[in-house]
Amino acid sequence: MTELNSVKEFGAPDVLVVGAGPTGLALALDLTRRGVRALVVERAVGLFPGSRGKGLQPRTLEVLDDFGVGDAVEAASTSAPIGQIWQDGTPVGEHDVLGDREVGGPTDTEPHPRARLLPQWRTQEILFERLIGLGGRVAFATALSSFDQDADGVTAHLADGSTLRAAYLVAADGGRSTVRRALGIGMTGETVDPAPMVVADVLLRPGALDRDHWHVFPGADGEFAALCPLPGTDEHQLIARTDDLDIPAVIAARTHLGAADVAEVRWSSDFRPRAAMADRFRAGRVLLAGDAAHVHSPAGGQGLNTSVQDAYNLGWKLGQILRHGADPALLDTYEQERQPVAAHMLGLSTRIHLGEEQRGEATRQLGLGYRGGPLSQGAAGALEAGDRAPDSALPDGRRLFDLFRGPHFTLLAVGTDTELPPVDPLFTHVHRIGAYEAYGKGVFLVRPDGYVGWAGEDATGLARYLARFGGTPDRT
Repeated sequence: MTELNSVKEFGAPDVLVVGAGPTGLALALDLTRRGVRALVVERAVGLFPGSRGKGLQPRTLEVLDDFGVGDAVEAASTSAPIGQIWQDGTPVGEHDVLGDREVGGPTDTEPHPRARLLPQWRTQEILFERLIGLGGRVAFATALSSFDQDADGVTAHLADGSTLRAAYLVAADGGRSTVRRALGIGMTGETVDPAPMVVADVLLRPGALDRDHWHVFPGADGEFAALCPLPGTDEHQLIARTDDLDIPAVIAARTHLGAADVAEVRWSSDFRPRAAMADRFRAGRVLLAGDAAHVHSPAGGQGLNTSVQDAYNLGWKLGQILRHGADPALLDTYEQERQPVAAHMLGLSTRIHLGEEQRGEATRQLGLGYRGGPLSQGAAGALEAGDRAPDSALPDGRRLFDLFRGPHFTLLAVGTDTELPPVDPLFTHVHRIGAYEAYGKGVFLVRPDGYVGWAGEDATGLARYLARFGGTPDRT
């Protein structure tokens, strides 16, 4: 593992990211590929060791592909196995745990139709390796003590007595965020379930349970346990409603296995399911992302996914400001776009936890978008600004997602020869393609995060819209 021995080796970053979880690593990766100097500081001595957030939803798989880690994630992950329900030591039925077993294979518009399972620690390793390969850095065993901000930047004071100066600071330091508390930003929410829960990564005795099923053990009065095989390991992840951290005893009490069937407990944690959201996602030059901004029940597998997509939304906006001269007011749109999404996903996770809604189409996150948002303008053909830009195969063997991949905007003229305005090739790539049902005919500007920002039957007003992001002359 490549890491910094001292933050002094890195120098002054453009963006200081606090926390090396999935959110912080994804953001630093996105910034680094944009030429933004991003430094991650993490109080722990290494990456998170547990499986906690193990479900990667289809939209997140698209994001990870854009980051250049899609192949690595595909190789390391698996589709979710069918759930096998046990009663008194006997299999009594099967259950589609993630609600996507009936979803077909890849389509022209959706290359990743179903969720994949990957332990959180492995997702973080993949993001970390990509970040380091791009020249980014993480300083482990480096805690943030305090910070001050002014009109020009943020001064961070570290626990070792050193200081760092950055243009922006992003809190990706979890649900108990030190940064959020220092800002005095409240967290509004509720306890979803008063019953405590444990999650653990366990090594079972060979043959104790097969690895072809997600084993579910319902009990009386809402008690339950589940053991899911973790891809790329010899482990199962245990989730159980209990306050007992004696994991072998929990497994013996809630399943037909005995305590002796647990060969090793490699990681465990307890928690109480909550749904809460920060009252603000930004205070001046300090921004909140991931669990620092919203905390989900684990039901439905939305927390990690929503968090990575926070980073995806924020990264390109910081990049446009710091590298292309966009107005810093662009950062106001981060909260305006992501807070409603987070609120929606919090509600979904809570309803799934309470049994009021089933996992399915909504949990895949492919239908999320920013229609009516501050950066969404126009409509054409089959799409409205704010929609996710669909994929498609192209005659030359490439796909639209191949054209989108990278830190740039993509200007698509679909089924039209209308004149297009001059653009800055540093951050806008132009392509003309034939008419395509998923788009219809028109001109579509796809943002760096894969959503349609602007759409029209011709290009009238497009240059003025692009000028908001810097580097492009305002021509009508």
